[in-house]
Amino acid sequence: MMNPSLRAGALRPAAFALAAMAACAVQAQQGAAHVLDDVVVTATRTAQPLTDVLADVSIVDRETIEQSGATGLGDVLARLPGIEMARSGGPGGTTSMFVRGAETRFTAVYVDGVRVDSQAGSGGTTWEAIPLAQIERIEVLRGPAAAVYGSDAVAGVIQIFTKKGEAGVAPYVGVGAGSHGTYRAEAGVSGASGAVDYALGITRETSKGFNAKKDGNPDRDDYRGTSASGRLGWQLNTAHRLEGNFLYNDTDSGYDVSKTADDRSLHRLQALGLGWQAQWSDSYKTRLSVTDSRDRYETRPSVYFTDTRLRGYLFFNELRVGAHQFTAALERREDELTNESVSSGMRSRAQNALALGYGLRMGAHTVQLNARHDEDSEFGGKTTGSAAYGYAFAPGWRATASAGTAFKAPTLYQRFSMYGDDTLRPETSRNVELGLKWAERANSFSATVYRNNVSNLIDWQGNTGTCAGNSGPYPGCYANVGRARYEGLTLAGAYGLGGVQLRGSLDLQNPKNLDTGRQLGRRAKQHAVLGADTRLAGWTLGAEAQVSGKRYDNNNANAPQLGGYTLFNLYASTRVARDYLIYARLDNLADKNYELARNYATAGRTFFVGVKWAPAR
Repeated sequence: MMNPSLRAGALRPAAFALAAMAACAVQAQQGAAHVLDDVVVTATRTAQPLTDVLADVSIVDRETIEQSGATGLGDVLARLPGIEMARSGGPGGTTSMFVRGAETRFTAVYVDGVRVDSQAGSGGTTWEAIPLAQIERIEVLRGPAAAVYGSDAVAGVIQIFTKKGEAGVAPYVGVGAGSHGTYRAEAGVSGASGAVDYALGITRETSKGFNAKKDGNPDRDDYRGTSASGRLGWQLNTAHRLEGNFLYNDTDSGYDVSKTADDRSLHRLQALGLGWQAQWSDSYKTRLSVTDSRDRYETRPSVYFTDTRLRGYLFFNELRVGAHQFTAALERREDELTNESVSSGMRSRAQNALALGYGLRMGAHTVQLNARHDEDSEFGGKTTGSAAYGYAFAPGWRATASAGTAFKAPTLYQRFSMYGDDTLRPETSRNVELGLKWAERANSFSATVYRNNVSNLIDWQGNTGTCAGNSGPYPGCYANVGRARYEGLTLAGAYGLGGVQLRGSLDLQNPKNLDTGRQLGRRAKQHAVLGADTRLAGWTLGAEAQVSGKRYDNNNANAPQLGGYTLFNLYASTRVARDYLIYARLDNLADKNYELARNYATAGRTFFVGVKWAPAR
């Protein structure tokens, strides 16, 4: 099923004009400006300075997350360039993330190197199940990366990192409260001693919520969740390191089945990883990892149950010879799905892959080449590739060009449920893009234009053709019946002006169903974010505007229309007696009445204030 969109007052053209001017004047590759020595690992699975990365990448750090005051991961990501969110109601509601206008299932998501995904329905990460409280850093790569990561990385890759221990001992405790009876308590400790480093955190969140469904039971749809994360590392010697990590989240949220009935939505996400890193010489190193994740969802008293289990095995090699970098990876992924609609109750499959990469940084020229072959136990082999080139034509300036192919394997549900077809083929894409980047200390600017054509699009087909006579309660089935095009321009920037740090992004896009010519559902053709931060009398003060154009509620008909909207948010934080951080957030300052999905309400004006104790180190 699809998720939210918006209704609410008409979007003023002046707001987009302002966004365009700000975005052209400044650069925000992320929610806040980052220094030039930032290192990212998502683009090629190897550590690279941000200035060397040819892909379109954003970084979000813990400070940005805390200042955002966001209640969910989707709220943070939706403030980045090239990303939109759709959600059914409050934080526990079904959430979709559209990267460059593409469906949720076209983005590969990792937590500390552990792949998280669902094989139910159309697939994709269940965003509402990933706890924001446990996240230390986020890296977002926009654009296809199947030649590095395999299936699903059609529109991008999002890597989520939990906290890692550093020298000393760093405990923390925090509490907060806000609108709709929202409360949060958190505690944790991290540190390192000798060859061992560690980090552990736990959070409990509850909210009385609000009436999420306008045509449902007129009660409050509450939410409660418990999450925990941990990492343990052992530096055996200067060349070898072992590391283990886990993430756990258990949520229980209410939703309306009808005007008189209520159900509970129970969601549990687990991610486990174990890795060994070895530096065999100055030029050669390897990484071996074993991962396991589980996405379990059920509803009560209405009976629905689905359980996805993913296991991953990766052997990654990196060799550097002068200006040249070579990578080779052997990878295996195993999927299992347990669902009442799937024949035999449980289905499984496996994918084995070989991936090769080559990088060159020589003077003003940067080259990145990647190729990968995946062999699936069900549908056979799939080969993908990508090529990117960058030219630093002036100090701080670089132009880039890239092309790549990607694919998305059909889910086990799409193939083996009562609505499935075991002859479904993978969805495939071809992407080209051009970029222009400038960076100078904390100031930067980028412009990226892209076109991504997807064929063999798997969509719901009515009770016709191969789906005729389907015996399920809903007539129809999944079929390779569609084509889509995701194209657009992303402008982003950050700039320091006096004591004020400005940031902004503007997306002009055209996500389209090529068979019908219609705009794809719940995606706007224009959306933008503007922000400003400053320091005053020991306080960090910030303001933000989120702007979106009109959307439509579904893919098959450009109706009903969900109106554009503009939201204004304020936040502030300060340190008290060095060890205490006080922070506050006011969202939707004007109490805008808007929707993120037809007939689903949003929270309106909300306020949250918290205090966190963390001894200065």
